[in-house]
Amino acid sequence: MRDLIDMWRNTRMVVLTAMSASLYAAILIPFKVLPIIPGVTELRPANAVPVVCSFLFGPAAAWGAAIGNIIGDFFGGIGPGDMFGFVGNFLYGFIPYRAWELLSDEDPVPRSAGAWIKFVFVVSIASSACAMTIGWGLNLLGFIPFRVLGNIVLFNNVAASLLLGPFLLSVIYPRAKRGRLLYRDVMPQRQRGRRTSRRAGLLVVAVAAIGGIVVGNLLSSGSWHPPFVPPSEGGTGAAAVGFGLLPVMVLLALGIVLI
Repeated sequence: MRDLIDMWRNTRMVVLTAMSASLYAAILIPFKVLPIIPGVTELRPANAVPVVCSFLFGPAAAWGAAIGNIIGDFFGGIGPGDMFGFVGNFLYGFIPYRAWELLSDEDPVPRSAGAWIKFVFVVSIASSACAMTIGWGLNLLGFIPFRVLGNIVLFNNVAASLLLGPFLLSVIYPRAKRGRLLYRDVMPQRQRGRRTSRRAGLLVVAVAAIGGIVVGNLLSSGSWHPPFVPPSEGGTGAAAVGFGLLPVMVLLALGIVLI
């Protein structure tokens, strides 16, 4: 994960971070007038931006997605839950390029059946990691049940990325590649860990992210209650979701470090 820190020493990567953040925020802000949950989330076609920018700009997109989301939140109301939005969107911009590096040597512009399968897989785990983090965090704070917010964030992410992402990448990626604006061209690449261990980390991320959505819904709906959490009556089930999903969040963090 050194590239997430090293990029701040590269002026062009900092500029790409600012571009990613400003583009994300610029598309988020107008849709604040179409809230799904007022002050929390809204219709978000802008959610295609972090995925597209991730394939283009790598670590700059991760920081750009996190910062851009915070800027957008200023126009919808800032609260303690925004720190989970920062982390969730950071993962949403971080996972796609790292996962694609481990799955394919081709450009991330899906044309063949195999490329589409990989693209859908990458988008699914990035979307799930983001949704689980935000849903878990705001449920832990007692604001909104995971089964409501987590599923809305997941739908917004997947729908925007799969409907808009491939088209935007088919137009932008070849031009960015010819102009040598991809993160691999802009930033010197450090030697990373062995590919086998990094792929194991990606598997851990996939299991934690997708499994976490399932577990979060079971906990939030009351279909399952962890034996190590005292029973609670009514409310948002903050304790059950907060402590029940905590091991999954730790597993996700471990996988992120490995990839």
